[in-house]
Amino acid sequence: MLPTLRQLSYLKLLAEQGSFSKAAGAAHVTQPTLSAGIQELEKILGAPVVDRARSGVILTPVGQEALARARTILNEAEELVEAAHNAGQPLTGRFRLGVIPTIAPFLLPKALPLLRQRFPKLRLFLREDLTQRLVSALRAGQLDAALIALPYDVAGLAWAHVADDELYAAFPANHRLAAAPKTRPADLEQEDLILLEDGHCLREHALAACGLRPPKAHGEESFAATSLPTLVQMVGSGLGVTFLPAMAVDAGLAETAPITVRPIDAEDPRREIVVAWRAGSSRAADGRLLAETLKEAR
Repeated sequence: MLPTLRQLSYLKLLAEQGSFSKAAGAAHVTQPTLSAGIQELEKILGAPVVDRARSGVILTPVGQEALARARTILNEAEELVEAAHNAGQPLTGRFRLGVIPTIAPFLLPKALPLLRQRFPKLRLFLREDLTQRLVSALRAGQLDAALIALPYDVAGLAWAHVADDELYAAFPANHRLAAAPKTRPADLEQEDLILLEDGHCLREHALAACGLRPPKAHGEESFAATSLPTLVQMVGSGLGVTFLPAMAVDAGLAETAPITVRPIDAEDPRREIVVAWRAGSSRAADGRLLAETLKEAR
């Protein structure tokens, strides 16, 4: 015997809700029905999947493994239904798109109106998060596609090109380096370099493009920003210098503080914006069409 989709969905809800009563409510069944489904799943697997504790239910190692596979199986089943319903109709129905924070506020305001106009039956669900978590969600089947920047480890994924996004150096308006038409990476080594916090891929992209090492902390403290708008304000206040993507500069972010932006005199100071999806996914055609539409919206 094999587990049923219903049994796997019960396990998924149990892990999410933390109790049999809440999971039963989310599944719109009685608690005995859900408990029986879990017990049947345990018989099929030949091992318990949950331990009952005062604080709620805790998944056993077998339960954790079953949950990981259940999520993939359930997402594939959902994709099958979506694909059947939307056969021959591109970008129709639910589409879960992840976007990194250094792209979302600069590209989506232009792209969303165009997507609504061209694909009125599209139900777009957006999730903004760091690249690592978006890629993990994509591989787990929790997202249909993600708008991210390369280079990044995208093993197991396919992608379509959207744009090349040049990186610029940014200084306080009266900074000595602002007088030069271009900025050499070597000139930045002597400056107080402020970057986004660890986890933002733009940080690694900028350092790699310029061949620079991460800035060292001064004593026990180092400056880092949680977002590009915060980064711009820190530079405008004279705390240091940084990097900005052309996408953000074109959107007017550099005009929100007294800073000067200059091109970087390096071999390839850019990042590649792509739409990525799981290799072999039934939403591959949608991912490519989304990438083409985003190209036009830039």
